[in-house]
Amino acid sequence: MANKEIKTLRLKEVNLPKQVLKGGSVLEVSGVTAAQADVIITFEISELSKAQVLDPSWTDPQLLCSRNGASVKGGIGPFGLLVLASKGLQEYTAVFIEFLKAIANISSLNHENDETTYGAFVDVDPVQEKLSLRSLIDHSIVESFGGEGKACITARVYPTLATDAEAHLYAFNNGTGNVGITTLSAWSMKKAQIN
Repeated sequence: MANKEIKTLRLKEVNLPKQVLKGGSVLEVSGVTAAQADVIITFEISELSKAQVLDPSWTDPQLLCSRNGASVKGGIGPFGLLVLASKGLQEYTAVFIEFLKAIANISSLNHENDETTYGAFVDVDPVQEKLSLRSLIDHSIVESFGGEGKACITARVYPTLATDAEAHLYAFNNGTGNVGITTLSAWSMKKAQIN
């Protein structure tokens, strides 16, 4: 579905003000139907000296992301979104950036599902560009775009706790350094009419 059609499905918009997301923090984005949403967030990094050095042997982003995941603290990141999250964060799907990586990490309490972690390297100059992440969430599908579409990851997730009205949306930063949220816009989405 093209971006123009997606915009016609948007309902109520929620915006968060520009703010600093401190290392180790989680911020709930309320006022949006988290089980079916369009979320766009941009970050800026002011503490580039804390960035992890890219090892030349890191050639497989999926393997690297599987090994590290969203909960491993780095200097800058991982930071991003926890989508289809339960209230106590027992269950969530992390869509995140760890400096030069845009990653989706699936978490469901139903272990019969495919729990593959997907990842991609995105070439972005954080001095010149803001780091962007967009996620389209539709109950059991999460499609995320990093670096304004330079990377796209689609994952099928089957939450057991974070369904319908029980689903929550969070911005998070598991790094030791702070990151700035420059914009966060989220829309509840209505169901598409297929003719």
